[in-house]
Amino acid sequence: MANDADRVGHRSYEPGTPGFEKVVNAFGHDIVGKDGVIDRRVLGGKVFGARSEMERLNNILWPEIRRLISEDLADLRRRDGDQIVVLEAAVLIEAGWQDLCNEIWVITTSMQTAIDRLMARNGLTEEAAIARINAQMSSRERAEHAQVKVDNSGTEEQLRQRLERAWRTLTRLVCLVAGSKLVPIGVGACRLVGTTADGSGTVTLAVGRGGTRLIH
Repeated sequence: MANDADRVGHRSYEPGTPGFEKVVNAFGHDIVGKDGVIDRRVLGGKVFGARSEMERLNNILWPEIRRLISEDLADLRRRDGDQIVVLEAAVLIEAGWQDLCNEIWVITTSMQTAIDRLMARNGLTEEAAIARINAQMSSRERAEHAQVKVDNSGTEEQLRQRLERAWRTLTRLVCLVAGSKLVPIGVGACRLVGTTADGSGTVTLAVGRGGTRLIH
């Protein structure tokens, strides 16, 4: 089961939400279109390239997004507490949401590869691409927070194969547990406790909220 933080982010400032009112009060009623919805292009024009304004927007939206994600995870746990939930969030580390996850996966690539891809995808100059990358947390900094690192310097097919290998490793960990019991350990997470499949010992796995972690 996947939870896309970017989609949740759009929900965080829909009309009628606390986020909508806070964003409009902070950045002006001119960001609201004729349809009553915040125009992302107008809002973006006010915050992109203006660090203090972007920080102000993040300070409003990130707590709202976290609240919605936590509600979604709690709902998923009620419906199927032992499923693995993947939280896809580009700013997970910057926003301080690591505690929502049992395991963090980070996709890394070289600086030059990132520059080349930005130039090709967005039609940016090299200088503009470098400026955009430097405005974000680097791959190396993100990787310091990760339990699983996946290199994306190659082709899309190579990335897919690496992700599949990492996912198989994760699901094999889950399959180690036989005759386990489910023990809640917090919002969006649970713990499976049981013996290994061959009966050689006891294993505890924390499952949910973005991954699985071997406890002991």
